[in-house]
Amino acid sequence: MPSFKIDVSTAVVFVATPPTPKLVSKQTGEIAIDRETGAPLATVGLLISDEGEGNLYQVTVPNTGVPENLTPGTPVTVVGLKARDWENTFNGQTRHGISFRAVAITAGA
Repeated sequence: MPSFKIDVSTAVVFVATPPTPKLVSKQTGEIAIDRETGAPLATVGLLISDEGEGNLYQVTVPNTGVPENLTPGTPVTVVGLKARDWENTFNGQTRHGISFRAVAITAGA
């Protein structure tokens, strides 16, 4: 599926939830791996505020692109943010949504 670049150059971005490993399966605890780099993936909750509207996004980032000690409230810059729609069927139920992915997150705005 195609992905779309998201311009956050005019937005204010803060960490809402610290990075956690992105899991392939909660049952096994297997951590998802970036297909391109082989790096483990993390999920970071970001509050992105622009033009008077703020939203919380769960963004997947390779561990290599996440600085240590990101804590809630830290202002950050997001590099290479993209959105992609997804859909899957499991046990006869179809689910869909939008996933967010970034190349890196850097501390400081």
